[in-house]
Amino acid sequence: MIPGEFTYHRPSSVAEAVAILVSHGDEARPLSGGHSLIPMMKLRMAAPEHLVDLGGIADLKGVAEDGDTIVIGAMTTQNELIASDLLAAKLPIIRETSELIADPQIRYLGTLGGNVANGDPGNDMPALMQCLNADYVLTGPDGDRHVSARDFYEAAYFTALAPEEILTAIRIPVPPAGHGYAYEKLKRKVGDYATAAAAVVLTMSGGTVSTCSVALTNVADTPLFAKEAGEILTGSSLDADTIKRAVAAAEAITEPASDGRGPAEYRTKMAGVMLERALARAADRTQG
Repeated sequence: MIPGEFTYHRPSSVAEAVAILVSHGDEARPLSGGHSLIPMMKLRMAAPEHLVDLGGIADLKGVAEDGDTIVIGAMTTQNELIASDLLAAKLPIIRETSELIADPQIRYLGTLGGNVANGDPGNDMPALMQCLNADYVLTGPDGDRHVSARDFYEAAYFTALAPEEILTAIRIPVPPAGHGYAYEKLKRKVGDYATAAAAVVLTMSGGTVSTCSVALTNVADTPLFAKEAGEILTGSSLDADTIKRAVAAAEAITEPASDGRGPAEYRTKMAGVMLERALARAADRTQG
């Protein structure tokens, strides 16, 4: 199928884009990489009368360091994240996750902002942003406001983003040097959404976990920040009994659908398996 008729806009500034959204209200939708919105338009599941292409806004691109925070423009592509030397040095888990998203063709156009903004529970970056305690900059007619990734997702495709707002940047605190990290993803084939996936970022000192953050992908209608699992692991030596309790706590908050990726019970257990694998790799990568 082909999309219905729409008016195409290509603003050159954030202010211009916001003005178009304000002018047309619910009839307008912003476009970033297009890998979620365009298929929905082709299926007539979305029918915006005005499409606001953000690709011409140079200010929405790039990766920069602001003190102890990394700032990523929302229109930075997955391929650009993979190629960033700054991210490789300070936040290597972003490169690791980006390399597991879809395929090279999609990564050349798909953006970080698009991946995190539309509320698709199958996208990989939302859970990672929760694990990293990222902050989203939302720009609207009244200026900027900041919303934590852990508070942004309300239900499948429902977020804290207002219709007249654009997600313009993602701000991520830099983890301590020597931190361990891993993103483990189970999928049926290249390009598929995760059957289940887990992100882990931790630090260790003297064989004991000092800090630990855990999040899960595609095992509920939103990404899941597994707060209790991280708390169980903090202060432990990652012994088998503690890992078992943490995995059980993480599995307990999942509520996956039964679909072509497997029955709900299987997907919950795979979330636990991905968490165990991520913990093992993250621990191996620590320098503390």
